[in-house]
Amino acid sequence: MITISLCMIVKNEEAVLARCLDTVADLVDEIVIVDTGSTDATKEIAAGYTEHIYDFAWIDDFSAARNFAFSKATKEYIYTADADEVIHEENRQKFLQLKENLLPEIEIVQMLYGNQLQFGTVYNFDEEYRPKLFKRLREFVWQEPIHEMVRLEPVIYDSDIVITHMPTTSHASRDLKNFRKQTGEGKKLSKRLQNMYAKELFLAGEAEDLALAGEYFVETAADPDRSTEEVMEACLVVAKAARLAGEEVKFFKYANKVLVSGGNSEICMEMGLFYEEHSDLEEAIIWYYNAVYETQPILSLESGRRHGLEGLIRCYEKLGMTEQAHMYREELDSIQE
Repeated sequence: MITISLCMIVKNEEAVLARCLDTVADLVDEIVIVDTGSTDATKEIAAGYTEHIYDFAWIDDFSAARNFAFSKATKEYIYTADADEVIHEENRQKFLQLKENLLPEIEIVQMLYGNQLQFGTVYNFDEEYRPKLFKRLREFVWQEPIHEMVRLEPVIYDSDIVITHMPTTSHASRDLKNFRKQTGEGKKLSKRLQNMYAKELFLAGEAEDLALAGEYFVETAADPDRSTEEVMEACLVVAKAARLAGEEVKFFKYANKVLVSGGNSEICMEMGLFYEEHSDLEEAIIWYYNAVYETQPILSLESGRRHGLEGLIRCYEKLGMTEQAHMYREELDSIQE
């Protein structure tokens, strides 16, 4: 049986920390809690479960905090959890079975992360795999009988364990503030982080968030070192921000950049919303139809499903075309069941 260290970073989690630890404490062999500046009873609650509690001065860097937590672990594997997660009984039993039977060559175990859409910020699916259990010390192994080389890719196992995310509030404002701090300091976001920033703006951002992000994404859209995909994401953000701000010339400038590159559901939605706002319902219908049936989403899955269908329903109802509105409402109901 493997041994496991639970590593967590926390701040002001008194409302949920015990709920989380009650479902995982007896599954692990060591609990490491790193506090990044709590002003509530978080550390006192943690002390009821472990003596391994450490302070880490917050530097707006989640990776730095998690690396510090990992450095305090001593067991064979590290399980990482957030305070707003729980493991229900069926999955606790699966976790125990995994612990008893995990093959030693496996270095990362992925688990299904569930209930992601309760406060949707960057995720389009309610359940998807995330790496949750990591081998603390990696063994480097040579492979191939000739032209040998060290195996670089980790051995990953996709388990059927479901970790349930049960947040009490949305983290969008915190995350978007952090993104603005990074870009405001002149940092160039990685491809992955830029994608996450754009998704969070589309899924959870307010008009002010989009406006504040605009300058960075204008620069990204003009960056010759960015891929076509990255430029497309940037143009989408700028176009949406411009539409919300009523800047029509800027809106069409960046919308057209996306359209000439093939288009996607998000830009069709933005065009539909623009024409609906200007009471050109027939034109809006064309764009909503294209969002649902002729293009694919790249940031927000719902732009090519629910949001596009809702736009069609609104426009047909305003036009008094109840039969068409009813047809799209039935389709919308079918995908929501």
